Amino acid sequence: MRSKLFVPGSRPELFAKALASNADAISFDVEDSVPEDAKVRAREQVADFLRSPGSKESLRQKIIIVRVNAGTSRHFEADLRAFTCPQVALLNLPKIQDAAEIRSAAVALENAERSAGLDQPMRLLINIETPRAVRLAWELADSHPRVAGLQLGLTDLFESLRIDRQDMRSVHAGMLAVRLAGGESNCFTYDSAFPDVADEGGFRREAELARRMGYLGKSCVHPKQVTIANEVFRVDELQLESARRIVAAAREAAADGRGAFLFDGRMIDLPTVKRAEALLAEADDPPHRSG
Repeated sequence: MRSKLFVPGSRPELFAKALASNADAISFDVEDSVPEDAKVRAREQVADFLRSPGSKESLRQKIIIVRVNAGTSRHFEADLRAFTCPQVALLNLPKIQDAAEIRSAAVALENAERSAGLDQPMRLLINIETPRAVRLAWELADSHPRVAGLQLGLTDLFESLRIDRQDMRSVHAGMLAVRLAGGESNCFTYDSAFPDVADEGGFRREAELARRMGYLGKSCVHPKQVTIANEVFRVDELQLESARRIVAAAREAAADGRGAFLFDGRMIDLPTVKRAEALLAEADDPPHRSG
């Protein structure tokens, strides 16, 4: 999921275009991008599109996410009923403030799955977009087994505090806090949207920083950002070849009873081996293919 393209639920003319893009994931949004008086209609439009026979094949080519309204919203339960379906891989929960909200949402989702006859449990992507959510990010990540990842929301976070959205020192601090929380709970972290579509250099710098910090990919608000995100987060062949060699060398070292070993002049131990294995899995090149 190198790139995740947001699509407003109130813009059905963009749905098919988004699916035709090069984005790895499509995030249909019925929350902040939709005015209050248009939310019911947006929900219906997205739900109809997801269940349309004509969209079936295109939907299979993407990871489908829906950002629903907050659990405290009057729209939340209706959103769950509408989007609890096999086509949706992740429900994105916004405005989360404590672990109890996630557990409550998980119970509601379980009930919706039961009513829909859905066998495969849906996973949750939790927005981290308030000062309190940043402080409790590790607790939110560990709040329920359905939590698959944390989604950083820098614009909401920084605007509320009057922090300069372009200050890379602040961006780094926000990214690091959420990345460490996700790492503690072994769930993925996903980078924030970058609102200035015209600033392609700024988008790239932020994406490159997120990549170096171990983020899975970057949110996009326009198709032209997708190309940059895919380029920045791609796994190149040199990295893959190095990972294959590290995994193969680790097997040989383990057979000799060594947990750490020299590889191309540097000391390798278990964390580095696990990173190499994760890189191969990310590229759909499992370790058993190595060597």
